[in-house]
Amino acid sequence: MRVFSFIVLVLASWSAHAQSYSVDWYKISGGGGVSSNGTYQVNGTIGQPDAGGVASGGNYSVTGGFWSIIAVVQTAGVPNLLIVPNGSGSVQILWPATGNYLLQQNTDLTTTNWVTSGFAVTNGFGTNFCTIAPPAGNLFFRLTNP
Repeated sequence: MRVFSFIVLVLASWSAHAQSYSVDWYKISGGGGVSSNGTYQVNGTIGQPDAGGVASGGNYSVTGGFWSIIAVVQTAGVPNLLIVPNGSGSVQILWPATGNYLLQQNTDLTTTNWVTSGFAVTNGFGTNFCTIAPPAGNLFFRLTNP
């Protein structure tokens, strides 16, 4: 049995010759942060030149961008929010139509500046939902019980 296994491994290694694989593009998306020196400061992530266009001013230009986020924040005591893709880059935020809950939004989770969302809410089949196109930054949603 050992001899048979050895022969199978040897034959398999002869048939596993080099293939012509390639990586056409790649991205290094590692975190991000702030870099500053003197009067200049840059905020962002590295390795995302495809995320945005060229930004220029005076003698300087930079190609890059950021990824926008649409996210929900689950709040105790209210129904859970759900995000689903809706085609052409938009998403829908859905929640059960089981009460008079208020949809709020915020661009930053480190503050308490939640405001009533301005997106139109539709009700259908016992579900509330709104359709959102990708924002030019982060956008977080939550339900509150007024």
